[in-house]
Amino acid sequence: MDRSWKPNVTVAAVIEREGRFLMVEEETADGLRFNQPAGHLEEGESLIEAAVRETLEETAHRFVPEYLVGIYQWPRPQGDITYLRFAFGGAVGELVAGRALDEGIVRAVWMSADELRASQARHRSPLILQCVDDWLAGRRYGLELLRHYAA
Repeated sequence: MDRSWKPNVTVAAVIEREGRFLMVEEETADGLRFNQPAGHLEEGESLIEAAVRETLEETAHRFVPEYLVGIYQWPRPQGDITYLRFAFGGAVGELVAGRALDEGIVRAVWMSADELRASQARHRSPLILQCVDDWLAGRRYGLELLRHYAA
């Protein structure tokens, strides 16, 4: 059995405030796309630490994960990459003044669920709307589901 294939583990933050979701607009090979604050798990960090880091890097907002919204396995249509996404919901702080956004991030923007549905053609993946729909459906699981063992 070939053991060389591995999914790309990613995290995302599903952050709602007053009916609007914190999103990022980012440069991609397919042009400007919307995504949740999201990114890859880095060596040595926990899934929760990754979600906190990615949110700060991409939005300049501090994030405190409180729930696991869902775990999503998505093979890209091109068949080259499979993503395993852990989406977290929680509390977000105010903008950290003067903090630069990650390279490739054009802006952080608050969008309603209707605005997100209307902009599906510009979503980075179908996971964006699925995570929002799961959040709106009340899917919130305790973080005690996750166990991290430091090296």
